[in-house]
Amino acid sequence: MMFQHLKNIDTAFKHVRLFTAVLTIAFALTNCYTLYWSYRYAETKDRRLYVIINGKALEAVAGERKDNITVEARDHIKVFHQLFFRLTPDEKAIEDNVKQSLYLADRSAKQAYDNLKENGFYNQVVSANISQEVACDSITVNISQHPYYFRFYGKERIERPTATTVRTLVTEGYLRDLGERTDNNPHGFLIERWTTLQNTDIGTTKK
Repeated sequence: MMFQHLKNIDTAFKHVRLFTAVLTIAFALTNCYTLYWSYRYAETKDRRLYVIINGKALEAVAGERKDNITVEARDHIKVFHQLFFRLTPDEKAIEDNVKQSLYLADRSAKQAYDNLKENGFYNQVVSANISQEVACDSITVNISQHPYYFRFYGKERIERPTATTVRTLVTEGYLRDLGERTDNNPHGFLIERWTTLQNTDIGTTKK
């Protein structure tokens, strides 16, 4: 009888040990799961960005550079062309636009600007009350090899007091990833070896 009693105690002790072990493992797994999802939540929260547009804070989600590189490259190229080719009959406005564009490109763009300036192009724009805007049709970027080759296709709309002229604009160059963003260069790219391939009239409409 005594041995049976001792056996029951030993069996009960084994059950308690097993139950305790199961609880410990379950507790450890629960902790690991909680820590993992807490880390994921914190990481996701840190990747949230808030962009101010027209005075309103809009939430955006940050992504890896490689996930958006083509989109960012195209926007960089488009912004450069819009700034460089935007003209108004105001010397200060032209200089400000070109100055901003030159943060996005190397000396090839500066050389193009200097050539236009030396030829009196900007003086003609001001004296003739000409304004110009560039619309982007498409941009191709090859990101398989760095620096990335690109080609820009667009149209210039030139407004004169007596007529409106539309011109084709095709340029090419290479895009170098600087690995750092600044206020003047928010995408962190630099356009290199930039050249104009085509810039011809499509048609003119008299006013």
